[in-house]
Amino acid sequence: MTMEILGYIGAVLMGLSLGLIGGGGSILTVPILVYLFSIDAVLATAYSLFIVGLTSLIGSFSHMRMDNIHWRTAVVFGIPSILAVYATRAWLVPALPDPLFNVGSTPVSKALGMLILFALLMVAAAYSMIRKPKGSSEGTDGQVAFNYPLILAEGTVVGVVTGLVGAGGGFLIIPALVLLARLPMKQAVGTSLMIIAAKSLIGFTGDLKGDEPIDWNFLLLFSGIAIAGIVAGSLLSKRIPNEKLKPAFGWFVLVMGVYIITKELSKLS
Repeated sequence: MTMEILGYIGAVLMGLSLGLIGGGGSILTVPILVYLFSIDAVLATAYSLFIVGLTSLIGSFSHMRMDNIHWRTAVVFGIPSILAVYATRAWLVPALPDPLFNVGSTPVSKALGMLILFALLMVAAAYSMIRKPKGSSEGTDGQVAFNYPLILAEGTVVGVVTGLVGAGGGFLIIPALVLLARLPMKQAVGTSLMIIAAKSLIGFTGDLKGDEPIDWNFLLLFSGIAIAGIVAGSLLSKRIPNEKLKPAFGWFVLVMGVYIITKELSKLS
């Protein structure tokens, strides 16, 4: 029971981080589900897609009101990403062997492999939050220009990664939108949330064809708590500077990622 209470507190923190800094919080969802609710890692990545998708959709509403979503970019980037994440959840993940391979005489299970991959993604996300951005935070002159081949390729890669580990991938999407579509940073954040919402929720439907039962009561409760955190975080963001919060949260994610890698690799020894 104590672990569940900590898990719901984690849901609040996840929502707060999304509301405060516009991303990064979804990277905590799988560790919360696995370590505090004892949910199997493969199922946790599916649950995470629903939670991340729903919370990102709610978070995108304020950006809609501020006209911070560039819909054409969302479609161009989102379509390959949505197709890739659905295909990954519907066919690639079920097709992965279990165990994936052996290290000596020790088998590496599918769940363990996905957790290690997820932890490596956490380390990459932490680096993107800790490092100081180069140049202006806006980064563009606002003239949107598409590099279609790279946008399609990036969208596909992000979709596969999202499907495998259940994270939104905002730290991959936002730089791509700024560099490849030349969106201003505020539009990149709003557009990213809409892309994450669409690809995560549609990707989750790829798991509905499986045999694993979905605990809808738990999913809706966890998502509702995370959404309350987003609302609170959005209100607090007007008082707390993003520049100080983002690196601090990045260090926290880095510690979590290293902890997961160490914990899971110790099972192989």
